[in-house]
Amino acid sequence: MSASPVASPLIESKADLIEALSKGVRPKEDWRIGTEHEKFVFGRKRRLPVPYEGDRGIKAILEAVQEKTNWTPLMDKGNIIGLKDPVDGGSVSLEPGGQLELSGAPLETLHDTCMETGNHLKMLRSITDDMGLEFLGLGVAPTWSLDDMPMMPKSRYAIMKPYMEKVGTLGTSMMFRSCTVQVNLDFSSEQDMVKKLRTSLALQPITTAIFANSPFVDGKPSGYLSYRSHIWQNTDKDRTGMLPFAFEDGMGFERYVDYALDVPMYFIIRDDEYINCAGESFRAFLDGKLPQRPGELPTKADWEDHLTTIFPEVRLKSFLEMRGADSGPWEGICAMPALWVGVLYDQTSLDAAWDLVKHWTEEQRDQLRVDVAKTAFQAEIAGRKVGEVARDMLEISRAGLAARSRKNWEGFDEGVFLHPVERALKLEKCPAEVMLEAYRSIWGGDIDRIFTEHLF
Repeated sequence: MSASPVASPLIESKADLIEALSKGVRPKEDWRIGTEHEKFVFGRKRRLPVPYEGDRGIKAILEAVQEKTNWTPLMDKGNIIGLKDPVDGGSVSLEPGGQLELSGAPLETLHDTCMETGNHLKMLRSITDDMGLEFLGLGVAPTWSLDDMPMMPKSRYAIMKPYMEKVGTLGTSMMFRSCTVQVNLDFSSEQDMVKKLRTSLALQPITTAIFANSPFVDGKPSGYLSYRSHIWQNTDKDRTGMLPFAFEDGMGFERYVDYALDVPMYFIIRDDEYINCAGESFRAFLDGKLPQRPGELPTKADWEDHLTTIFPEVRLKSFLEMRGADSGPWEGICAMPALWVGVLYDQTSLDAAWDLVKHWTEEQRDQLRVDVAKTAFQAEIAGRKVGEVARDMLEISRAGLAARSRKNWEGFDEGVFLHPVERALKLEKCPAEVMLEAYRSIWGGDIDRIFTEHLF
């Protein structure tokens, strides 16, 4: 749970809202890489998702991780719902259906990121092997229905679930049946933020295609290569999407604040209790007109909590969060941030990437997002196949990583982590297409093979 915002200062002006974003400005030498990944937990024998309670449940896993790491437990009404590293800033948290998430510490290199992820997965294996539990690296649960999914005891999810059922057709599938890999990256100025935001928004569907890894739902092929991307297109249009205003003149921190103010609220926290404000207006809250707390004014913590409930393809907080990729194997968890670091953390590469996308129209970008969910590399934009654009993006990233020249003890730079992208483009097939080919051939249509072939 977030700390109660009671002690947080009241918002005094719009400048306070802007400052929640602009405080992320930092010089290039202080830029870091924060990688997040989610994974499904299931029982080895019955191949069903794991409940919260029980000696082989999610709670037991978290307690064992806490014992091994001595990280600070995060509690919600007496339930452990996550862990925080008090030294480096990483955390382990729960998604609604029991998906375990590692939110990595802000690290200097991709070598550090991949080591962090590897150590995390090895630790989990040391805990769960004797429990008879496994971890699945896919973008969407391949066989489990919504009724199969447990609900974790996090108060915010009890507010989000009924609201999701009102505003979209697949919002609950997003909550309970999807997993992602994300990377959080820094900016040096408002101008730098804008260019990175625009470039990464335009290219986000390209990464969706590269890492598409969710072709199954409800035990059969879904008709999509990234069903997870399709889910997000049908979740909540008020808080998702491609942010067309980001490409307009005058884009900056204030413009994003104006957008965020118009995204409906979910909750506020008072005395460690979540208060349901789903659908209410933060603008009204600024005027003391929140129906649930009439006359009360919001705090800075309320605003920062609100910013975490917005889910566009690229999210702006005090950093930029890339949100377009399905979860996948360990090498994919390293490849996805590598691709983005190479594009966004070298000025020459960023300029080249912007030149690649700057002529795309809003309509083309929106259609691309729809098309890649179904056809990945075969989708088209501006007369070009996505596979061609992805090759350009790969070369731009490779050059950016070479320019960074962050080498490991063997003398290899961070470009080594791009191998899964290179392989997909060489095959001209995303991971989902490779999986579907196996399903239709060597698996003999037995989808249960996924529970042995795609484990962490």
